[in-house]
Amino acid sequence: MSTERRAPLDRKRVADTALRLLNEVGLEGLTLRAIARELDVKAPALYWHFKDKQALLDEMATEMYRRMLAGAALDPADTWQERLLKTNRGLRAALLGYRDGAKVFSGSRFTGTDHAPALEANLRLLTAAGFTLAQAVDAGRTANMYTLGFVTEEQGVRPLGDERREGFDVEERARRLAGFPLAAEVGKLLFDDYDRQFEEGLAVVVAGVGARYGIS
Repeated sequence: MSTERRAPLDRKRVADTALRLLNEVGLEGLTLRAIARELDVKAPALYWHFKDKQALLDEMATEMYRRMLAGAALDPADTWQERLLKTNRGLRAALLGYRDGAKVFSGSRFTGTDHAPALEANLRLLTAAGFTLAQAVDAGRTANMYTLGFVTEEQGVRPLGDERREGFDVEERARRLAGFPLAAEVGKLLFDDYDRQFEEGLAVVVAGVGARYGIS
């Protein structure tokens, strides 16, 4: 038996194992039974740490966020636009590191306060730039939800890395829509070059925030 398997079972070890397994089986295949089998324990042992799968997903999302923060540093000199751009670029990169990462993250509740320092810093920066607290929250939430929605769709086509789900052949799509030339042409804009797509959409969101609240 390996040293890892003999290690004490705790929340972090379960979450780490679940995140590793997530990349192999996806969210649909990530059952408590499968995680227990990977840990070489009986499934009921996991209930000492997580009351149900959603509680585990909450811890997984929290661990994803911890890992994201570990590789990031906030620059106090950022403009509010730069902060929204950097924060959401970092979130997208973190989510893309896991199969179904956006689905795991969406709707989850952080289990600790690891997110509080960055949230506090972001809110202070936006309010110092002229946003009310409510406007700062709306701006951050809108950009965040854009990123989560974008990555959810992106991973629907490209689940992990360079994988591409069957049925998203741009050239085949163009042939099927040959009678609708504009609709046929946009396939490469919709299902290719996700980096460009994301950056353009995020720029639109940030510009829209500034226009909505009259803050440059």
